[in-house]
Amino acid sequence: MKDILTQKAKKVIAGPKKIENLLEKLAQAILKAHPLLENIVLVGIRCGGVPVTNRLKDIFLKKKGVSIPVGYLDITLYRDDWTRITQYPEVRKTEIPFSIEDKNVILVDDVIFTGRTVRAAMDALIDLGRPKKIELAVLVDRGGREFPIEPTYQAIKIKSLAPYDYVSVYFRELHGRDQICLESR
Repeated sequence: MKDILTQKAKKVIAGPKKIENLLEKLAQAILKAHPLLENIVLVGIRCGGVPVTNRLKDIFLKKKGVSIPVGYLDITLYRDDWTRITQYPEVRKTEIPFSIEDKNVILVDDVIFTGRTVRAAMDALIDLGRPKKIELAVLVDRGGREFPIEPTYQAIKIKSLAPYDYVSVYFRELHGRDQICLESR
């Protein structure tokens, strides 16, 4: 009986081509607001935000010939729930090899849900300096906020999910495939 309760139902909502199109849509939204990409830096939240960040950088280089500075942010110890998850958190490396002072930081993640991850990321960024502005770009907005945080740019919004449903994004760089799935227990 327990095995039946722990099984996941999975529905694939995007494969490689659709993810590529969603990333193009996200890049276009950013370019509409920042056509010259001046004073912009991309900071991906580990771990799902890293592939999105790298792919956005590649799109901008291809479309505009501009190589945007890219960094990666670990938020593990900034989370308000890390002690609930484990007593021994896996802290990864924050790699931001440039100053964020007076920069327009586009914080990048794969999915936004409650807003807690983004809140933690903003706390971590502020410890590194004072950006001119922080914007949020996400591949998927699944709704269900617990904090008043909304993405500036989103590629797709999924509505009407139950709290126990979740969105999993798989990237070839991390998981060997590109896929967005709705999963529930």
